[in-house]
Amino acid sequence: MPCLERTAAIVCRGIAICDNDESIAPIERDDILGLFKALDLASDVQVESRLQDGIRTFRIWLKESRAMQWAPGFDTLKLSHTLHLDTMGCPDDLTREVVVTMLMGPVAFEFPSVQELACAVRIRCNVVQAARITSLAFHTSEAERPEDCWAYDEDYGFIVRPGVSLVTALMKATQPAFSGALFSFSCYRASEYVILLGMAQEMERCNPDLYAQLQQLWSRRPIKSGEFHDVFLREQGSMADPLPPRFFVPGDRTWFRNPDEASADASGFEGSWVMYLGGGLFSNFWQHDQPYTMEAKCLEIYHWRDGLYRDANGDERIDEAKVAQLVERTLQNPTEVARILKRMERFREPRGVYTEVGGCLDATREFARWVCPGTTDLVLPAA
Repeated sequence: MPCLERTAAIVCRGIAICDNDESIAPIERDDILGLFKALDLASDVQVESRLQDGIRTFRIWLKESRAMQWAPGFDTLKLSHTLHLDTMGCPDDLTREVVVTMLMGPVAFEFPSVQELACAVRIRCNVVQAARITSLAFHTSEAERPEDCWAYDEDYGFIVRPGVSLVTALMKATQPAFSGALFSFSCYRASEYVILLGMAQEMERCNPDLYAQLQQLWSRRPIKSGEFHDVFLREQGSMADPLPPRFFVPGDRTWFRNPDEASADASGFEGSWVMYLGGGLFSNFWQHDQPYTMEAKCLEIYHWRDGLYRDANGDERIDEAKVAQLVERTLQNPTEVARILKRMERFREPRGVYTEVGGCLDATREFARWVCPGTTDLVLPAA
């Protein structure tokens, strides 16, 4: 497995915009920064603009000296604190955190137009805002949806009822402040709903035709699991070439793996799918007002092994109350915290492989595809 130090010296690749329409005026640095009210960053970025074989490529990235000052080792978990951003109270500050972290991306965030970049940033902000208030009832074998918005199809699962807005249906299913009730989900399905909601909100604004197709599709069958990933998400990093372990952009989806083979056999505890909220916090779909730090998530997953038991039917379960108690006890012992984090804050091993080498951190991040008319790379399957 690769060690974490391997990623510390990666150069910023930032944002790249490639357009094969020669009639479009060259993109300028201030076009990009001004779009996000970030012109004060002008002295902190570098730019490159080329026209070759009819393709104009514009790249903008944070100067490496500034990136290492703001996020040493590409650790963006403290960026919001370093830049004194109030991402909870100020939407512009959330946008700023998204843009700054993208500008220091170790792998270029590529777009076919400035419009797609703007949409991508808005989708990330939508996803964060939705994930912050998503609160669900955890269940590994049961699922519920608000009956006024959703119907259950025996072949496909939950579909949106005729005449119900997909955006409304997703909000009611995931946001008790909107619906007045909690519904049962797995963390994986919950992450899909949050991402889909963020994308649908932007499609409704920028590409109504695509949104109408999405609405029609979800009234016939949902897209989920591997198909959801393939249709809606782009992915950066790989196990062979991992992203820096603490590099996250608000709106990213990532997986914290349970590296303990025995407790990983308990249904629903193979790992934990979360959204990065910015400010060093990750979503907690079960208690939305108590988001996780990376350290807290790693400690919780580590102690799953100590909460393992068999129920009356002989099925493996995790005693989450016991886990919570053990986490609180561990937090009182800095030496024990350091020992556990040293073990857990390593890259995970491949699925099905469990040794003492692997930790729980994923090598990749997932985020939304392009959605603008004429440039979207999102192809919806037939219903």
